[in-house]
Amino acid sequence: MEQIVIVGSGPAGLTCAIYAARSGLSPTVISGEEPGGQLTKTSVIENFPGFRSIDGADFMAKMMEQSESCGAKIIFESVKKIEKTKDEVFLILLSDGVTVSSRSVVIATGASHKKLGIPGELELSNKGVSWCATCDGPMYRGKRVAVIGGGNSALMEAIFLTQFADDVFLLHRRDSFRADNIMCHRASDNPKIHILWNSVVSRIVGDSKVREIVIEDVNGGEKTVLPVNGVFIAIGTRPVTEFIGDILDFDDEGYIKTQNGSAETSCRGIFAAGDVVSGSLKQAVYAAGAGALAACNAEEFLGVR
Repeated sequence: MEQIVIVGSGPAGLTCAIYAARSGLSPTVISGEEPGGQLTKTSVIENFPGFRSIDGADFMAKMMEQSESCGAKIIFESVKKIEKTKDEVFLILLSDGVTVSSRSVVIATGASHKKLGIPGELELSNKGVSWCATCDGPMYRGKRVAVIGGGNSALMEAIFLTQFADDVFLLHRRDSFRADNIMCHRASDNPKIHILWNSVVSRIVGDSKVREIVIEDVNGGEKTVLPVNGVFIAIGTRPVTEFIGDILDFDDEGYIKTQNGSAETSCRGIFAAGDVVSGSLKQAVYAAGAGALAACNAEEFLGVR
């Protein structure tokens, strides 16, 4: 019987593991399909305190090494299902068929960025294709970038990128944005932002880095080529919660609801932290703090704090 099982190995999950291990709980971390989380695909991290600049994969490797050195055990599998017994024990079914029993669970599986599903997108990931302007924007000083999307997140990304890029091309498949009015005005009034309506990207072209995108008009099908140095995709995120079932309460977008400013969920004994939680800032430093909070809440639940 485990005291605490942490599902997810991004900043939230591993920080939770460090705190729980230092409290003597010997936590078990289930890494998930992407050990280290989305940060492993970020080329440079410049906004995490203590690191002026570090590769995302190296950063998460250091965090994983630290959690293990503190006493955490990492299992490189995914979770298929979580059940709660009448005896208040959680049964965690792994992808290899093994079932792990635990008195408490912390869910820190994060959210995955929605993909366009076009040629060049995955091949040029981390080579000019990004899903995080805050993470990668400073690398595009004096360059040309494209932002794809029409909601608040896309417009915020475009506006943020104008601090660095000379030209920001904002592509949206419709003839009006889905964002708030104030965001629409800010984007429209910014001289660095060039809005391309009724446009979709059908291909991202490059070799060792992005060189151009192929744009298709949704009405006439006409194609044009636009030279850019970077492509930022902002068409939304999807929380990784499929394995949870109906054991927890979620918001309208499928993110886990937590209670009273804590990491507690609607199910006693299950805690949640990081990007998988409703209202998360979706930044590494925020996720790390949330992981520490989840560990403290779990310790209180288990009677060790």
